[in-house]
Parts: sequence; C-alpha cells; structure tokens
Amino acid sequence: MTVKSIDKDLDTLTLTLTAEFAAPVEKVWELWADPRRLERWWGPPTYPATVETHDLTPGGDVAYFMTGPEGDKHRGWWRITSVDAPTSLEFTDGFAHPDGTPNDELPTMAVSVRLVEQPGGTRMELRSLFDTREQMEQLIGMGMDEGLGAAVGQIDALLAA
Repeated sequence: MTVKSIDKDLDTLTLTLTAEFAAPVEKVWELWADPRRLERWWGPPTYPATVETHDLTPGGDVAYFMTGPEGDKHRGWWRITSVDAPTSLEFTDGFAHPDGTPNDELPTMAVSVRLVEQPGGTRMELRSLFDTREQMEQLIGMGMDEGLGAAVGQIDALLAA
C-alpha cells in the first residue's frame, strides 16, 4: 500500500498523510493536474468523485462531487492559493451545498501538497490544517482520515496503468 502514515496532531491542528509511489514526481503531479485523473482517485472507492471545474492557478477553483453507494451526492470545492508545478499545491478545501455554493456550516481547511523526488520514486505529503480543534475533531468524526487513506490508496493502480 502506498500510504505510509496518517498522523493526527491535535496540538498543531494538522492531519498529515504521507505516501510513497514508484513513479517520478511529474507523473504523480498529473494525478492532481488532470481533472479526469484526479476524479479517479480523489474520492474513496465507494464514493467516486466527478470533477466539474478544475483551474489549478492561484485564485482558481476546483468544484467536484462524490457519489455515494446509494446515489447520494456530496459536493466540495477548492480555492487554489499556490501552485509550483510539479512539486507543490496549496488550496482551501471546503464542503458545498447541493447547488455548489460553499457550505459555511461545515469547516474548511488549508491543504498543502508536497511532492518530493526520492530514490525509486516520489514521496507525497498531504497536510490539512484546521482552524480549531473542534473542527478537526468534527471532520475526523465524519471519517476524513479513513476516507483520505482509502482515496490515496488507489493511486498505485493509476500510476501502473
């Protein structure tokens, strides 16, 4: 499995997933940069993602929804804050209402992605920073850590294709 660790640090309000892939940085970056490839792994296997808009430039937006086993749709959005292709991406990640507008009743988080070349491939660090301990605990209670691990766990198969 590609996921090496998922660390929850309530003191620093961070959830950090670390994964390693037997592929070059540029190939791993394409899984973020290409919306059709992103939607093949961003949702956990039982909640596949559909990317509706995808603008990975500072100030750009990504809008998507995940479809659950019962056909239920869960919308989300990103607001891109920084891009340094092919090694880093930063964005604000949030939930959305059925019409796609941001849902301010659920927490947002600042996400940073770092791709680092290492012998034999790429190390990816995906760090989510929360505003409060309560928000972090709320999203972990909703299964964020397990869902993220399951989603990233699909990447090896995509890189092998």
